[in-house]
Amino acid sequence: MRWTKSFLFTMKEAPEEAESISHQLMLRTGMIKMLVSGVYSYLPFGFRALENVMGIIRQEMNAAGAQELLLPAIQPIELWQKTRRDELLGEVMLRFQDRKGRRLCLGPTHEEVITDLVSTYIQSYRDLPFTLYQIQTKFRDELRPRFGIVRACEFFMKDAYSFDKDTAGLNETYERMRSAYNNIFSRCGLTCVNLKADSGVIGGDTSHEFLVPAESGEDVFLQCQACGAALSEKDAGENATHCNAAMVKKSAMEIGHIFKLGRKYSDVFGLKYLDESGKQQPIEMGCYGIGVSRLLPAIIEQNHDADGIIWPMGVAPFKVMVLAVNVSDTEVFGTAQKIYEQVRNKNIAVLFDDRDLRAGAKFKDADLLGIPLRVTIGEKFKKEKKIEVKYRESKKVDYLDEAQFDKLLNDIR
Repeated sequence: MRWTKSFLFTMKEAPEEAESISHQLMLRTGMIKMLVSGVYSYLPFGFRALENVMGIIRQEMNAAGAQELLLPAIQPIELWQKTRRDELLGEVMLRFQDRKGRRLCLGPTHEEVITDLVSTYIQSYRDLPFTLYQIQTKFRDELRPRFGIVRACEFFMKDAYSFDKDTAGLNETYERMRSAYNNIFSRCGLTCVNLKADSGVIGGDTSHEFLVPAESGEDVFLQCQACGAALSEKDAGENATHCNAAMVKKSAMEIGHIFKLGRKYSDVFGLKYLDESGKQQPIEMGCYGIGVSRLLPAIIEQNHDADGIIWPMGVAPFKVMVLAVNVSDTEVFGTAQKIYEQVRNKNIAVLFDDRDLRAGAKFKDADLLGIPLRVTIGEKFKKEKKIEVKYRESKKVDYLDEAQFDKLLNDIR
């Protein structure tokens, strides 16, 4: 993508309404734009990162044996009345009535919908087990939207639902999903803790949440400064089991939550199967959520410095930026353009800064955007035929000849 042809706009200063560092940087890099409080547009730079995150989620969920589907956002209130969760969610649920008088809501989650769907298909033990997932927009009428897309009224979530014959099968699926989540968050460049949690309105007797340490986080956990062991806040006063050292309180952002639902929904919806002897048995369910929208600010909270974002390679909107120091210099611009095409031909996402601006302004924007590799063509190339490569994370600078540069590109994943 050539910058002069892109819909990409940066800001020197963050707007006053930006509450957290991730919110500030997402606005300054033109990733998002607020329409009304709690409702945001994702602009091309931000949407590219979001798609990369979704790609990682899909790869790991598919590898764990889950199958993707897409469920309706519009749901009948009657489904929610069966579990009485319409009362539990109260005003958080966005409700309306259509022209036919049907009482509907915009789905804040999909446990009722998926259970109702599956109940029309499952008959025998031969149909089990399986896990279904989706990545979809959810809607919640938040009382106080905060931190940009961290707590929003409209957001993306990955929600998965497992169906097993018995508790042993559910436990096995649960651990497989926990492992998949650890892989997802690691590939997104996140360091997180996984703690036992309250199941809340989702239900079930066991749940674990995944928390990312972040100053702007609304959750709190306890962590040992010596060994790193973590506990939930309700376990305050306990010491780390490994070293018996004192625990300190840390702010965190919740990015994922997994639940053993058991029979909470299957009993309500009559979700049963016939076992090998022909006897009806209830199905054991689990559900597994990731706040997809939240992953972007979480990644930025953990990967930034005073100059801007530092994207992990796997989620970066562009992996390489090619920068022509002086677009008026025929040799410089021509070489930069050639290198840009070379990177593109290797199917590497690349941004070409072909703007007619001072070099200093371009360098500042490059640091702000946080693209992992900055390839600069300027005086060094004119004098020595060396390509300057700066690594955003380490700030290390290499000067490579064409063969070395081509090898570098081959190593980018």
